[in-house]
Amino acid sequence: MSTSSVSKGCFVFKPSAKKKKPLSLEDHFIHGCEGAENSDIQFKLCQVLWDKIKADTEVLQDELNRKILDSLLDFTRKCSSTRQHSDWASQMRASEIPTAALVLGVNVPDHDMTFQSLSDLLQQSVSPHVASLQAKECGALKHLMKKVLERLMGSVVTMDDDDEEEEEEAQWTSAQLHKSVHCSLSTLCDWYSSKTKKSSSGTPGKKRNSPISDNPQRPPVVIIFQDLEAFNPKVLQDFILICSRYIENLPLMFIFGIATSPSTIQHMLPHSVSSLLCIELFQSLSCTQHLATVIDKLILTPQFPFKINGKVMQVMMSIFLYHDFSVRNFIKGIQLALLEHFHSQPLSVLCCRKKEALLNVMQLSHCDLERIRQLPSFNRYVEKQELQEQVNLSTDDAHLKEVCQKLIKDLRKYHKNYYPVLRCLHTLTSSLPRYPLGKQVRELHLICLEKNVCENEDYQSAMKLLKMLAKEELIASLQRCVEILQPAKSKKMKKALVQLEELLAQFKQLDTVAAETLPCVEESITSPVKNLQKKTDLFQLQKTLLEMNESRRSKKLSPFEVLRKEALEFIEGLVKSHLSPPDSQTLYEVCYYSSSATVRRHLNAAPRTSIQAALSSPYYYLQNQSLKTEDGTVSNSAPDICIAYKLHLECGRLINLYDWLEAYATVVSSAEGNDPGSDNVGKVDEVKHARFIQAVSELEFLGFIKSTKQKTDHVARLTWGGC
Repeated sequence: MSTSSVSKGCFVFKPSAKKKKPLSLEDHFIHGCEGAENSDIQFKLCQVLWDKIKADTEVLQDELNRKILDSLLDFTRKCSSTRQHSDWASQMRASEIPTAALVLGVNVPDHDMTFQSLSDLLQQSVSPHVASLQAKECGALKHLMKKVLERLMGSVVTMDDDDEEEEEEAQWTSAQLHKSVHCSLSTLCDWYSSKTKKSSSGTPGKKRNSPISDNPQRPPVVIIFQDLEAFNPKVLQDFILICSRYIENLPLMFIFGIATSPSTIQHMLPHSVSSLLCIELFQSLSCTQHLATVIDKLILTPQFPFKINGKVMQVMMSIFLYHDFSVRNFIKGIQLALLEHFHSQPLSVLCCRKKEALLNVMQLSHCDLERIRQLPSFNRYVEKQELQEQVNLSTDDAHLKEVCQKLIKDLRKYHKNYYPVLRCLHTLTSSLPRYPLGKQVRELHLICLEKNVCENEDYQSAMKLLKMLAKEELIASLQRCVEILQPAKSKKMKKALVQLEELLAQFKQLDTVAAETLPCVEESITSPVKNLQKKTDLFQLQKTLLEMNESRRSKKLSPFEVLRKEALEFIEGLVKSHLSPPDSQTLYEVCYYSSSATVRRHLNAAPRTSIQAALSSPYYYLQNQSLKTEDGTVSNSAPDICIAYKLHLECGRLINLYDWLEAYATVVSSAEGNDPGSDNVGKVDEVKHARFIQAVSELEFLGFIKSTKQKTDHVARLTWGGC
């Protein structure tokens, strides 16, 4: 495009190329996906499975939070209704603000979802006037007041200070149609009075059974402080003191979100301020109990075909127990594993419901069947077959598809039998002293994932302890096992349920059945004792002692001991049959995700290690051939911060800034093409000096060095080791 003009001008040319459409989620998934021919099917299966997991998780979390949320709703309704009657003054002083102290635990990432649900429920059933606040947006009292008024009134709030000019542009651009109001509680009182007058006059279309019709005249004004510990104590104290002056005209109510302990309120607020609050404590479900329920509903169930192996499970549990206690992040880890499995495993098209998997088997291409033949679990299966069958599995694709259908069915049956037996074994062993197989079912599940549980020493010790259980404890444990097996749909589990019920019936009939009807072994031990009194030789003495030992071993067993032995043998038989590790099953790779390193890299990132790797090897990040070096050295044409980082590794604990600058100038001069013997090498000019100062400042910002008071012209090094 060219222009011709007598005078100077400005010319605008519209781009002729069409704008590229943004990539969809499916496009991002398919890009780089293993097995491109099935990538669309893999994406759809992954999306359907995740939607199901997400929906079930949300329902589960609502059920777990329902008790504490219902208690909070009852508290707010009670305080609101008490204000409407004359007994308000008798129950609490007029200046007291009803406050709910909600102890949520240290799993801070999960709190946002809880407070969102609480805010929605309050607006639906108690009051439309709810404001939720976070400490990061309330650094000063004026900011706190501004946020409260804006979220309650829905208007732009102005402040009578120097910051008013900074607010003008935001008000002009984002809220042209809203009226600006003054930032004070008196303004809120006037607004609330006008609102209550309008609602008291009533509207013709309003139904009597509306959720907010409990107190239609004066609904409470609820202010939620989500992270109380992060608030400035002085700001919080001043705000409470101001609110107490308006409590007669404004029915305020506070909800404090506490992560540590209720004593935080006493530490943050002096008695003169805390006495203005009428506090009631609420304790939420612990994050470990929450996680146990999530694992039980999402992982320890045959409902979802996708599974994670023991190493991935261990990584996710370690992150939960040692980092954040966040159930929300744990579920994100499951989502990451699910996405990685379907993206990296072409055979994940078989990780779906039974009917869909059987249909997908028949649609597998020859390339997919070759992938099946290369699976380690399938190779073990082929080695156990006869020679002709091995040939058919290796050459006949149609026969392989039929066998794969059978193996997929067997894998589904394995999961249907595995989880009920796992819970039965956990029920029997979770109450034993020192918990040999773990206190939580997830601990036993990890043991079973690693190897055969029957070969575990802790399992042997647990069975020895079970053989000493009292009658009442054993019957109660077996009864819980019956309740576990009742919902199971597997034929083997139904058969096991019948046998277990028969054993329980025999235990209950022990009091009425005669002891003679049960088999017992009884040997007389009097004759060997008498024989000891006679004269005998060494051989006869040895024989007599052996007979006495054998008689003690074969002592008479009580009816309960016989039944207890039979019941434990039955349980051991179930464990040996159904609790084999998943990797012993053929085609387990289709459903199990096993890349623990990928999960750890994404969920438990190490930013300092990544930064050090980038500074040491900039070529792998910038992909510039001039930066490519060997033996871990850094090119003299590398970025300034890389050169400064490399030089600082060669120094001791204290680094002389002038020496560091000279070394930097020498390296940079050689990159500019100067002759090593010339006078310009190592010469520090203003440009090099400025570049060096910027590189040092960036290293200090990243935490590699810090200023020190020991020597004015030195900095302290905060890293260890060389390059």
